[in-house]
Amino acid sequence: MTTYIGLLRAVNLAGRNVVSMAALRDLAGELDLQGARTLLQSGNLVFRSKLPTAEKIERLLEDRAAARLGVSTDFFVRSAAEWTQAIAANPFPAEAKRDPGHLVVMVLKRAPDRAAVAELQKAIAGREQVRAKGREAFITYPDGQGRSKLTIALIERHLGTRGTGRNWNTVLKLAAAADGM
Repeated sequence: MTTYIGLLRAVNLAGRNVVSMAALRDLAGELDLQGARTLLQSGNLVFRSKLPTAEKIERLLEDRAAARLGVSTDFFVRSAAEWTQAIAANPFPAEAKRDPGHLVVMVLKRAPDRAAVAELQKAIAGREQVRAKGREAFITYPDGQGRSKLTIALIERHLGTRGTGRNWNTVLKLAAAADGM
């Protein structure tokens, strides 16, 4: 069995797309995803599965979440090995150490091309920086995300793909949870 990390996009934000973590674990159990554990209330799931690909698991979770939980949202699934590779690929190691709450990893449906990442970087009005490696974008928010003009909508528009972000602290907690499976 392979250990996976699954992230839901835009759940439990300001009372919209409300998903209880207990319901998410129950849903995973119904889909024969073994040992499902959640982390925080933002839609983070760690589990084991015999299913052959992360993409197949994503589609299965998206379809069943819509039918069972009444929530239409994207799931982003990575194997524990892919998650570890993404951590190792972090182009901002100093920021990860100094200010992990302001370093965000945005997990993407597909890898953006280099030109799209360059255009996104040009569109940034503040001190934020973006680098992409494969299906992850690493973003520093030195002044915080709350007032930043670098929104998920702007990022997705420039990169041409959907995504969901987690700060570096959460990324590392998910890795530790996957290691414990």
